[in-house]
Amino acid sequence: QVQLVESGGGLVQSGGSLRLSCATSASIFKNGDIGWYRQAPGKQRDLGELVAAISRFGIATYADSVKGRFTVSRDNAKNTVYLQMNSLKPEDTAVYYCNGDGTYYSGTFYRGGYWGQGTQVTVSS
Repeated sequence: QVQLVESGGGLVQSGGSLRLSCATSASIFKNGDIGWYRQAPGKQRDLGELVAAISRFGIATYADSVKGRFTVSRDNAKNTVYLQMNSLKPEDTAVYYCNGDGTYYSGTFYRGGYWGQGTQVTVSS
């Protein structure tokens, strides 16, 4: 059964940090690349912004808006992908989703067909 479960969201002040986790099923973790998207209030998930992605080989890519602040990583033993978010800003407020079974090719992440339920991140000013 394919599964992606996000956790780690919450309310934090501007300048603070959070670490999101995406626990996945083994098949998703080993055979596909994984991305983090965020959906701002009032917008559809499918139109969300790609925040970061990491290939099955550990190659990462980031949106310009988060470069230098966010770090994506993966723990092969736990089938889990993390998104460490530092120096958070109010504009980072969104529901964050992980996307599984994607493809990372030549610097571009192509979303896959599997989504988690999302985790809310709220950054107060």
